[in-house]
Amino acid sequence: MKTKVLFLCTGNSCRSIMAEALLNHLGHGHFEAYSAGSRPTGQVHPGALETLARHGIPTGSPESKSWDDVKDMPFDIVVTVCDAAAAESCPVFLGPADKKHWSTPDPAQATGTQAEITAVFDHAFKMLETQIRALCGQPAQPTAKAPEAS
Repeated sequence: MKTKVLFLCTGNSCRSIMAEALLNHLGHGHFEAYSAGSRPTGQVHPGALETLARHGIPTGSPESKSWDDVKDMPFDIVVTVCDAAAAESCPVFLGPADKKHWSTPDPAQATGTQAEITAVFDHAFKMLETQIRALCGQPAQPTAKAPEAS
């Protein structure tokens, strides 16, 4: 039986979308991930899709949806991915489930050059990937070493 996981945030356009795709990919069929928002934007942020593609994670057909769309589904785990450090309000899931919070900065708010924005998306992706690998009982991926000077 698959473990059903809901990733919850406010807008359901970036972090929760990336987390859903990551878990569905890295969970190797042991998990069934969903995402939703308390105030969904109605659109998936293009930067989230670009980040997933850049890291080789299949996206399927993600949609920015309301938690009302999944309210009747039973979940084993509900993970909020809002950023407590930025005083972002996190939605509260009242149903029965193991509740977790993974404070993750919102890449949708990134500004600067395209390279700087890409770096913010990659940072959020890596934070989520680390948590999801731990949830799946997988070791963290080693970071690439810089070439040594000769």
